[in-house]
Amino acid sequence: MKIHPSRFEQMTALTDVTLGILAGYAAFQVLQISGFKFMVWGWAFGLLAFSALCAALSHSFEMTQKTNERIWMPVNLSLGWTLALFVIGALMDLSGETLAKSALPSALTVGFLFFVVTVLRPGTFMIFIAYEAVAMLFSLGVYAFLFFNETLPGAGWMLAGVFVTIMAAVVQAVGKTGKSIVWYFDNNGVFHLIQMPGIVLLLAGLMTSL
Repeated sequence: MKIHPSRFEQMTALTDVTLGILAGYAAFQVLQISGFKFMVWGWAFGLLAFSALCAALSHSFEMTQKTNERIWMPVNLSLGWTLALFVIGALMDLSGETLAKSALPSALTVGFLFFVVTVLRPGTFMIFIAYEAVAMLFSLGVYAFLFFNETLPGAGWMLAGVFVTIMAAVVQAVGKTGKSIVWYFDNNGVFHLIQMPGIVLLLAGLMTSL
């Protein structure tokens, strides 16, 4: 395979790798802490790191459509479970560990069903946007409630992190691949740039909650 000739794809791949490294670092830090909550968030960051690094491959090289779709299969599965774990993490902060543990199998099943839909209908990006919107808006509502009721240390950081994640998703959804937003950054590249501080904010919230 040859390096992709598009500067936009090359930049997207570079930002994907950077995002993957940052998410991997966040996963490593969180998984050092004992407890179900930190296991959930550690796996969420770890799956995000894995999906970003796999996606970097699809943006880095020229390949057939079939090969590209195969690379995106583990990406979509990882993203589906990442969003499921986001919901479980928020639910745990809202209602406690018992309910979160009970809801975990159902959340992971929904994430897997999202993956199945992407296999049956590859390239349907709006399915991911809809799924992400539901997960992130739920999380946003939870952390807004916890912040204004002052019941969770670090809720403000978590709220900011989720909000930044939503803003990143909006940019990705409304922009166009291969169309410059800033220099050689298209919607995907800018999405990654915005998502990075979102990870930092979420990590700060988790550490503050200790």
